[in-house]
Amino acid sequence: MRTNPAEFQPPFERSILVQPERPRARRHPFVAGIEITDVESETQSNEQTCDLSLFGCGVHTQKPLAPGTRVRIRIVRSGASFVALGKIAYAGKSTRMGVLFTKIEPNQQLVLEKWIAEMREARGVNQAEG
Repeated sequence: MRTNPAEFQPPFERSILVQPERPRARRHPFVAGIEITDVESETQSNEQTCDLSLFGCGVHTQKPLAPGTRVRIRIVRSGASFVALGKIAYAGKSTRMGVLFTKIEPNQQLVLEKWIAEMREARGVNQAEG
């Protein structure tokens, strides 16, 4: 009994397609002040967000932190503030880095969800007008 060699490829010869990492939720343009604290060194910087999602935010910065750096963030907008723990997901060569939220307290989650809902609503109104 002969077998077709193509039917029995060893596992190390199989091709695996790896998808690039993509955001898990829609990013909304969001400009606000953000205070970022490196939790190990307690180094603090004040920067500006450029977008926001349920899982993280983009930040404009002159001094990007290294990917993997654990941070505490505080975003302030229109009299409300949002506090969470996170880590630097990426740092661009230019002046942008991404923060992935890793721990959000329930009351802070409500603030984040309210901001996202407001942006969704505003986007819907703008699309309806355009």
